[in-house]
Parts: sequence; C-alpha cells; structure tokens
Amino acid sequence: MRASEYPKSPLRISADRLLADPSRVVLRPFHLGWQAPTADGNRAQTLVEDIASLTEDQAEIEYRRVQQDFAERHWQTERMFLERYAEVCEVLDLDGKDFSDTRRKLIGSYFCHEYTFAAAALMNPSIVPSPDQSGMGDGACRFIMSLRAVGEGHISSIAFREGILQPGGEFSLWPQNSFATAADSAIAEVGGDEAVTVYREEDSSLSNTVIFPVTEQQAGGLEDLRLVRFDHGDKDYEWIGTYTAYSGRSIRSELMRTRDFKSFQLEPILGRAGRNKGMALFPQTIGGRYAMVGRQDGKNLFLLYSDDLATWDDDGQLLMTPKYPWEFIQIGNCGSPILTDHGWLLFTHGVGAMRRYSLGCALLDRDDPSKVLARSKVPVLTAEDDDRSGYVPNVVYTCGAMQLGQELLVPYGISDSAVGFATCSIDDLMQIME
Repeated sequence: MRASEYPKSPLRISADRLLADPSRVVLRPFHLGWQAPTADGNRAQTLVEDIASLTEDQAEIEYRRVQQDFAERHWQTERMFLERYAEVCEVLDLDGKDFSDTRRKLIGSYFCHEYTFAAAALMNPSIVPSPDQSGMGDGACRFIMSLRAVGEGHISSIAFREGILQPGGEFSLWPQNSFATAADSAIAEVGGDEAVTVYREEDSSLSNTVIFPVTEQQAGGLEDLRLVRFDHGDKDYEWIGTYTAYSGRSIRSELMRTRDFKSFQLEPILGRAGRNKGMALFPQTIGGRYAMVGRQDGKNLFLLYSDDLATWDDDGQLLMTPKYPWEFIQIGNCGSPILTDHGWLLFTHGVGAMRRYSLGCALLDRDDPSKVLARSKVPVLTAEDDDRSGYVPNVVYTCGAMQLGQELLVPYGISDSAVGFATCSIDDLMQIME
C-alpha cells in the first residue's frame, strides 16, 4: 500500500495479511429446501423415517462413516448431532424413545452440514481493547478484532481474532485452532424487532467463534461491525458495535452489545436513522447524550444525538461534505471517533474517480464534535499494486482503529478480500491535516 501520487503517508504498513480460508468450516444446521406441491409428504419427516428403517447394524455402519469423515474436523461433534436431533424431534413432534443413541446421532448428522464461513473474503475489521487485561505488562494491551467473514452464498458473518499490541505499534495475533464454532442463539430464527442473545460455546475461544445471522432481517448477512469500548462512566465499560443487518432485500442498522464477549445481544436500532448503514458510536456520552456519526443521505457525514442508545429518531446535523477529488462521490466514517489530546480523531473513507475507496481522517472538537477542526487534504491510505485486486477492486476500508499511548493500530480491508495492518503516531496524523 502506498499513495505515489500523493505526499508520503504517515502510516507504516505491516507485511502481515489475513486471507480468506476455505478450510475454515463450522458445523451448522442444515434445512431441507423447497419441495414441489406435488411432492409426497414432508421431506424432513420422510428423511427421519428412512433413517429409522435402517437396521441397527446398518445405522452403526453409517454413523461410523460420518465419524471417520467429520469427527476430527469439528469440536464436540457428537454433542452437536444430539442437539440437532432434539431440535428435529421438537419440530416434527417425534417420540423417538425407541431410537438408540447411535441412531439419534445419525439423524442429527443428516440435519447438519459444514459451512465455509470465510471462503470468499475476510475484510473490514474493527479493533478494541479486550475486557481481559490480566498478565499484561510494560504498557501492552490485549485486543479483540472483529472481522467480516464472507462464505458460501455470500453470507456475511462476524468473526473475531485476538492479539496483543505493544507500545510503539508492534503487535502479534493469537493463533487459531483448526476448528471454529458458531455462537448459539438457543432459539429458532425470528422476525420483528426483538433483541436476540447469542452465546459463545463455553469451552471455545473467541478467536474460534463465529456469529451468524439469526433473525429474518439478518438473513442476508451481518455486515461491517464497528466495535467500540463504551464508557458508561467511571470506567463502567460495555463493548458496543453497530452493524448492517441485510435481509437480502433491505438494510437496517443494529447494535451488538456485550460485556464479556461470551454472550452478545443483537438488537435493531429504532427510529429514522436506523434505516441507513455505516453508523459509528462515540465511546462516551457527549453533554450527557449518546452520539454517533453516520452517512444519512448516502453522501455526506452527519452527527446524531440520542437519549436512548437503541433509538435514533433524528436525521442529524450535517458534519462534513466531500471537499477533495478523492472523496467527491461520497464520504463516510471508518469506525468510532478516538479521543486524543488534540480532540476526536475520526478516520474517514472517501470515494473518488473509478469508485476508488481511500482512507482519510478528520479532527473534531472534544466538547463540541460538530466543529471540524481539521481534515486530511490527501488520503492517508489508498489501494496500490497487487492490493488493488480483489472481490471489489481498488478499495481500502476499516471499521475502527485502536489507540495505545500516542500510537495507533489500524487494521483495514483490502479490496473486500483480505485484511492488512498499519501503524502510525497520532502526532504524524496531525501533521497532514489542515
């Protein structure tokens, strides 16, 4: 990454990359598809009857085949088969009391499948300090990074990666296991405006956890989570993220809320502002009110306030309009504002000629963030060379950066296909804004 046609960027680009990986799979429920009106009976019921018709020896042989093929590829596979069997029994109102344990697990396996959650792309990260800072010394900080993972059917889910950031900008990522697990909602898919809570598997690490769509509104994907550590006062922290819930036809902004990254509440943002994507929450209240930055008209940046975290019934105040050629088409935020000694640092993205996405930044007044004190005249990062190629070419994009002292770690998406990392000092960023 570089910007050869612009002055030298203050960002230091790391050689580290996170790439899409079709070998990363999770075990998920398999739902039988549409059947013709002329079909004979319920497909699920017929499938169970077919499995029930096997002799016990045949059932044993078939289940051993399943074990040989899949037991080493997933975590607690047999328990998941039994859980899926119980769900099928409830839906079909089955008795099943005469089924052996092996037959029950075999039935459950027919209603599961492997899903490649990050085969197509891994992109658009955000990053926050972890709730667990035990064992951190010498000014280091454990972090949690969220990632938009795109898999089979182009469905977006939320994945995570943990790591440690050192003073000076050096960082390391924790390794991942060979398997991943899906967070469990403990309920069937739902519609409406209900909040839904999903739970991480108790014995699974966060880096091996994936949050999939649960509600009808989310069915097309959970897109571009912008995480922030929100201070309710006196360091009473809650980790809150805004994301786009895509149904396949419409979008809606929603919130993800957690205090421990073990359970996650997913709830819609109510009010007029929730109809748009790309909302980013300030990490604390401003003048006693919640504040967000959003792109309410698809082109410009707006500042919004609310007395209720889940309700944003305001079109907001115009904050920034495109000013420079690299952002003439539209501008937007790239995550939550970061409070510095100079004011609120806001990373932005601009879209210019040939729909090229570039990163910029702006400085907002600490007490009155409606006042733009300075902004970058040129991009701080653009897609160059091999990084221009990808699922959506010529794009760099981030959903949030993290501050440690006077240094920043900026993970960013590369052409909607991979994730890169950059570091920089806050003072150096201040030098390029005017």
